[in-house]
Amino acid sequence: MIIKIATFNLFQFCSPEFSFYTKKEKFKKEDWEEKKNWIKEQLQKMDCDIVGFQEVFSQEELKELVLECGFKEFVVSNKPKLDEKNRVFKTTTVALASKFPIKEIKKVSKNENFTFAREPIKATISLKNDLEINVYVAHLKSNRLNEFEYKFTKDSTLEEKKEKLNIALKNNYSLSLKQRINEAKTLHFDIKKDKLPSILLCDLNDREFSITIDALTNKRFYKNELKKDDFILFDSYDIAPKKVYNPHPEFKGFKRVPTSYFVGHGNTLDFIFVSKDLENSIKNHKVFDEHLQKNRNGTLKQSDHAQVVCEIEI
Repeated sequence: MIIKIATFNLFQFCSPEFSFYTKKEKFKKEDWEEKKNWIKEQLQKMDCDIVGFQEVFSQEELKELVLECGFKEFVVSNKPKLDEKNRVFKTTTVALASKFPIKEIKKVSKNENFTFAREPIKATISLKNDLEINVYVAHLKSNRLNEFEYKFTKDSTLEEKKEKLNIALKNNYSLSLKQRINEAKTLHFDIKKDKLPSILLCDLNDREFSITIDALTNKRFYKNELKKDDFILFDSYDIAPKKVYNPHPEFKGFKRVPTSYFVGHGNTLDFIFVSKDLENSIKNHKVFDEHLQKNRNGTLKQSDHAQVVCEIEI
């Protein structure tokens, strides 16, 4: 069977009765209705069976929306922190909608002294013919303080990345990076020990070729004695059939479609990773970025992220 699965950063999904982060940041009623209608339209276009959401404040409103769109199940990670006196949400959460039954919600195994910036979801979903998969939804720590962080390319070696990471951690260059790496490590070991096929729907808050991806996917990040990469997760884009992306008439090669823009520069922040059992099962990978083509910064009435959709043969 083929299922369609997506990751969708909603960009401050917060109903007008509340503010997000500061009291002045809130929606007008007409803008809120426009945003919800746009999300419904996107979900219809994407036509997915399972969707992971990030930046969810108003959980009941999202539940109502996805049920209207044909989803049968909806779960959230935890409750966002709310300053009740001022009606201001101080934290955001992730959520999961599924057209298949969610059999079980599990906690991601972690050190008792460690806390995720945003608690992830780990759900066991029952597909047809008694097939089961684990679906994780995560939103890793963002670098809001714009602390110094390294940028890597496809030519950067793991050894080079680890050396620079160790320098950054030793000198406390970026507490955001430290938190994000620890979140990636925690997910890595939880996914590694589980026997079911796993899919991770993630706003990574880090770029393609980042050290965060190595910590999430590659056993060699942890074992210096390994001479070759040994992956427990694969970026669905890397293993999907490729389509020519042609932003300029003279360009005929393959180029990854960005999922977010910063100061005009495109980045891939939103990923769908699959475990080794599904390495040969990716049939299609698509980025829904039409709204960002019109306005690269996105708008609160839509999103500042593109949506990533993957077809997987289970």
